[in-house]
Amino acid sequence: MTAERHLDRLRPAAARLARFTGRTLRGEWHAIVVDPVRQLVRRGLSGLLLAFVAAFGVIFFHDIAQHPTGAIWVTRLGGVKADLPLWLSLLRTPVSLYVPALDLPVWAGITQLFLAFALAELTLGRSRTLAIAYATTLAGTLVARLMIAIGPGWSGLGLPAACGQVLDTGPSAAVVGLFTYLSVIRRAPVVFTLTGGSMVWESIAVPNLAGREHLIAVGSAVVLGLLHGRRARLRALGRSLLPTRAPGPAPTAPTAPTAPTAPTASPVLPVTASATVPAPASPHPTSGRAPMTSLER
Repeated sequence: MTAERHLDRLRPAAARLARFTGRTLRGEWHAIVVDPVRQLVRRGLSGLLLAFVAAFGVIFFHDIAQHPTGAIWVTRLGGVKADLPLWLSLLRTPVSLYVPALDLPVWAGITQLFLAFALAELTLGRSRTLAIAYATTLAGTLVARLMIAIGPGWSGLGLPAACGQVLDTGPSAAVVGLFTYLSVIRRAPVVFTLTGGSMVWESIAVPNLAGREHLIAVGSAVVLGLLHGRRARLRALGRSLLPTRAPGPAPTAPTAPTAPTAPTASPVLPVTASATVPAPASPHPTSGRAPMTSLER
């Protein structure tokens, strides 16, 4: 009876877990596979432009590097090392995305490269795909330089100075960053576990420069994914943190000097109708006598 009671208690939990897993996998399938395929059907092969350019770029530089002279030019154009000046590393970083890494097989990574850029371009667009790929690669390169500058120690954070001479090329950081960014914004835990978890295992199994850069690419992609769609909130937060000034009196415009006015005459009072005008005096006044008639004359 005790075992049956335990089974009765575990059955609802197992059923809820199965439903949750089914909903998660179904939603992730639609977000990662179905929606990009619909975009591909609508846009055609033009929606895979970045994926084709990235794949053919790696193949092109790989073929050139097989010749001694070509290898020199590939290193001059896209060879990034931590002991190089910073401006030169920044100048070579965009080309280094297409230069194959030395310790990784080229043909095995082209499939991952094409798939990462294809899904990102169909989901995010070309400009954002390029921005995420470059940002994650640049973050790995800069933080790796900082780790080498710190030196060994610091609880395993620093790297020895010999790592500064290692050739740091390849699109692996961009591929990891794109997959991680897509998994964060699309709520895809399976893809996130396969990408981020594999990078953590790689850095533990082989603690080299590439493993550190891959972890940095994963972390930067997570941060960028969490900030996705929050531009308005970030602007509002930045405005709220800025000091506000109390509104002062509005400045008054200077007034032009006025010309002197002429003196005004005193006002004339109007004459009312009730005022009487005195009659003019007669030229020959008479002193109380009546006028004479013709007979009296």
